[in-house]
Amino acid sequence: MTPVKPRTLSGIQPTGQLHLGNYLGAMRNWVAQQEKYDNYFCVVDLHAITIPHDPQQLRAATRAVAALYLACGIDLTHATIFIQSHIPAHSQLTWLLMTQTPLNWLEAMTQFKEKSLRQGENVGAGLLNYPVLMAADILLYQPHAVPVGADQKEHIEITRDIARRFNSLYGETFRLPEPLIQKEGARIMSLTDGTKKMSKSDESDLSRINLLDAPDEIQKKIKKAKTDPIRGLTLDPKRPESTNLLTIYALLTSQALESVAQEFAISGWGQFKPKLTDATIAFLEPMQERYRHFTTEPGYLEAILKQGAEKAHALAHETLYQASTNLGLLLPP
Repeated sequence: MTPVKPRTLSGIQPTGQLHLGNYLGAMRNWVAQQEKYDNYFCVVDLHAITIPHDPQQLRAATRAVAALYLACGIDLTHATIFIQSHIPAHSQLTWLLMTQTPLNWLEAMTQFKEKSLRQGENVGAGLLNYPVLMAADILLYQPHAVPVGADQKEHIEITRDIARRFNSLYGETFRLPEPLIQKEGARIMSLTDGTKKMSKSDESDLSRINLLDAPDEIQKKIKKAKTDPIRGLTLDPKRPESTNLLTIYALLTSQALESVAQEFAISGWGQFKPKLTDATIAFLEPMQERYRHFTTEPGYLEAILKQGAEKAHALAHETLYQASTNLGLLLPP
């Protein structure tokens, strides 16, 4: 008999463009580890509507993220790819879990405190309940592990707390998932500020290299990337830009970070940046070519998402049924 693989669940919001930080911090690890697991990867479009957005851009970005999953190397023999909103159980389980989640847990979340300050009086209840939706996303599929960046560990912790509380009150319903955090390259920093994480929400597009950037855009961004006046690149907490760019180069060229640091120990920025540019363009080119194929082949992506939704729905419905039953809801005949 074929042994049952442990299951994982992860997803990315279709807001902004996916960038090197998304790939090197998360998606790269998904691909490298995918044969070990039964993987469920969703595009979390319901999360994207918790902040102001353009509907047309959201639809296009949702499709683009799904295509980039495939272009980055996600193999459908090991993974299921689907759109979050295509599975009604995500919204249904969110409401069930909201009734059981203490308000002070949600108000204490770092993401809510930071984003609510930026949005002011326009902050919506969806942002407050974002962690509950994320908990529903995860718990529906009863995963053993959730591949996340280090900054998302807080969300896994509250997911475990919600599941533990529900299980205690209403009987064993949910598996408690473990965070699966990649150590190396888990935090890729901004090109304009080496102390800030590379982010889709940064106002400056110069702060990140998007996975679909053209070669001339990549060259411009790396040329303008923030540096310091010191000659020779080193891995030094006091030189965040140097450390960040060396890390990116090492990951893109599959070299040990220490070896890369030694190679450029006496180099100037004028010598290093062209090499980083060439390495970035060469790394992204095959991915971009696959993306173009997946998005231009008529019906190809749509068929994959339909198949993924059918498989995800079957599994999610089982969990929703169990949670509803344990809560005492009268289910339809």
